[in-house]
Amino acid sequence: MTMNSYQLANVLLAPVISEKSARIAENSTKKQFVFKVDKKSTKDEIKSAVELMFSVEVDSVNVLNVKGKQKRSARSLYKKSDWKKAYVKLKEGFDIEFATA
Repeated sequence: MTMNSYQLANVLLAPVISEKSARIAENSTKKQFVFKVDKKSTKDEIKSAVELMFSVEVDSVNVLNVKGKQKRSARSLYKKSDWKKAYVKLKEGFDIEFATA
């Protein structure tokens, strides 16, 4: 099953920019970046999407499901949506600059 570039473009939703993701990107020997991805996407789809969109080579992909938190508003409770996070490690010599991407 192959996906065309339009379908792969819908796999990556947004980069996760936080203190933890910045620390991971700076301290690791191989560059590692964090992305918010579609809940139905697989590791192979995420790898292909990152390679296609940023013209880099991906070494490995780790995925985790983030459970939505329960919040309280005035008199009612509601739950935020669940989402999927992907940690993408690039091969040596490759880097992603979000300022220019």
